[in-house]
Amino acid sequence: MKTNLATAIANRDAGALARMAQGSTPQKVVNNHAEQLVDVLFRNLKQIFPASVNTIFKNESEELTAKRQWIAAFAENGITTREQLQNGMRHARASDNPFWPAVGQFIKWCKEEDYVALGLPDEDHLYELYREYCKMRGWREMKWPSNACYWMVTKIYSEMRSKSLTDSEVKKLCAKELRTMTARIKSGENIPAPVLQVEHKITPTSRNKSLSIIANLKQKHGFR
Repeated sequence: MKTNLATAIANRDAGALARMAQGSTPQKVVNNHAEQLVDVLFRNLKQIFPASVNTIFKNESEELTAKRQWIAAFAENGITTREQLQNGMRHARASDNPFWPAVGQFIKWCKEEDYVALGLPDEDHLYELYREYCKMRGWREMKWPSNACYWMVTKIYSEMRSKSLTDSEVKKLCAKELRTMTARIKSGENIPAPVLQVEHKITPTSRNKSLSIIANLKQKHGFR
């Protein structure tokens, strides 16, 4: 393993590095141009956050290791296109934080823009919608921002109830459902409206009718 890693670093083989980081799932590597994309990305980020470069990357080896981790993180989180990276860069340029962004923060930036373009909430907003839904007596009382929000939130709630999920597990599920819904919308699928269900209303029996039923039962079974 050490020999393979050294060879991969020496050859700047981003695909091999990502496969090592991902274990037995090489199919998750971003694409054949992953190294080039991340090289360009890092050059742009260095221009936006010049003050933090020397503290983040003390030498070329550390920078290469960071690139490997970013490639692996992109693969894990569905960051697969140049457009998504451009979304992240727009957020980076607008950031008032002078420090180099963590890969998780950059991934969030990439996704946020993607979600907004599709009319979807980001992960935090979806979680808040779920929390609001938990406080409601029924889905009719919710003001759903979109059909997609209805299907995501009700599924998340159902999963939480059936599997007794913790808050951290629910947040991970929010991210997963957003990725799934994003793929559905991008494929051209028309997300249906909420399914209307007829409420089952219970009408109380009147006192006279109740007494009549009791009298009939007594007579039928010989009670006094």
